[in-house]
Amino acid sequence: MLGLTGPRHRAGALLAGLTLVTAGVAVQATATPAVAATPHRILFDDGHAEEAGNADWIISTSKPDPLAQDSSPSSETDWTGALSSWGVALQKTGNYSLKTATSALTYGGTSATDLSKFDTLVLPEPNTLFTTAEKTAIMTFVKNGGGLFMISDHTGADRNNDGEDAVEILNDLMTNNSVDSTDPFGFSIDSLNIGSDYPAAISDSTNPVLHGSFGTVTKSLIANGTTVTLKPADNSSAKGLVYRTGYSGNTGAFFATSTFGSGRIAFWGDSSPVDDGTGQSGNTLYDGWNDSGATNAALALNATEWLSGASGSSGGGGGGSGTCTAAQLLGNSGFESGSTTWSGTSGVITNSSGQSARTGSYYAWLDGYGTATTDTLSQTVTIPSGCTTAALSFYLHVDTAETSTSTAYDTLKVQVLNSSGTVLGTLATYSNLNAASGYTQRSFSLASYAGQTVTLKFTGTEGSTLQTSFVLDDTALNVS
Repeated sequence: MLGLTGPRHRAGALLAGLTLVTAGVAVQATATPAVAATPHRILFDDGHAEEAGNADWIISTSKPDPLAQDSSPSSETDWTGALSSWGVALQKTGNYSLKTATSALTYGGTSATDLSKFDTLVLPEPNTLFTTAEKTAIMTFVKNGGGLFMISDHTGADRNNDGEDAVEILNDLMTNNSVDSTDPFGFSIDSLNIGSDYPAAISDSTNPVLHGSFGTVTKSLIANGTTVTLKPADNSSAKGLVYRTGYSGNTGAFFATSTFGSGRIAFWGDSSPVDDGTGQSGNTLYDGWNDSGATNAALALNATEWLSGASGSSGGGGGGSGTCTAAQLLGNSGFESGSTTWSGTSGVITNSSGQSARTGSYYAWLDGYGTATTDTLSQTVTIPSGCTTAALSFYLHVDTAETSTSTAYDTLKVQVLNSSGTVLGTLATYSNLNAASGYTQRSFSLASYAGQTVTLKFTGTEGSTLQTSFVLDDTALNVS
């Protein structure tokens, strides 16, 4: 393996502009892997009567982990549930980690299904009201960078006969919470029961939900559902993507997206489009997922990708007004000016011969000592509010003396922080398990932070024995 044969010895901070020649074997760049280093974590809710009555809104009967039913599903019937097609399609990409919540939703707790451990929460037609604590947890999760996928049904679809339907429950979430009850998402759900329709997608070739990696969206399906009324004066990012026949603008949006804080929201006005027609015995289901007159699968999967920040593209309408000039925003992006622009642990930016730069002479080297060590590297940057694309990329090489193939002893976290130092989101966590020869490019979308000044921070944490080196070079934050 390219890199150290023994632990690294800390050197002092290098002066900017020092130009020693790097020794050692040249590092060969490798292509970005098809599978994400850290899968995007999706939590499907099943703690609010999602299986009540003639409904089966689960990805699998195995909870919280669907992999316990089938660890390598290839078809929708390998998992049992009316949402199994959705779950299996995500699982097969290798880029997603899926779980199901069956108890109260929390944020910042220790539960295995605590929202802080996930990138996106799916609420598939909830049929019981969220508690005050749950609403605080959900809204805080979104505000801090989480994705929220809300799926409603028509008014009166009270499947457990408790006096509440999904329209009322989701409206209550948005208007009666302790975080922001002033129309935070910029839309309200209409009290309607629309019998049938094939709502059409708007014309927007740049929208990642309508034109994503899972296909192009042309139409959806209503089989007793509802719509939303958009209120752009309350939140300018609210955007209708699919409209009921005869409607446009602020009324009749069947599928809509928005942003709140650093997070993203998607809304769908009917559960029938994600129903794959299979499920547990006793349920009469409708196969909207495979309806030949619609493109519901592409819509569900593209939206999930966008909510998780996996698409590398902008959100549904952007994060506000403003202008954007295409640019690369990071200073000293290849570290060739030594320690300028970046902040962090002394000696991290180096041209030492212990490792090799991908290009030039300098690179950033976190950890590698074989002792308990924490190294950091950070840079603060403002992403213009008018930018709809903000693509962060960097090249990473991981070198280790660890021999375990299952335990992450040493880690590198890539995080986004606000001006107060609060973590808004963790983009990825790498470890000694990611060790490989050569550099690999890693890429993430920061479009949801448009209009904000944020700090990009790398934190390497090493255990007490056996070194792991996290080596970075050629960073970039390209906006347009």
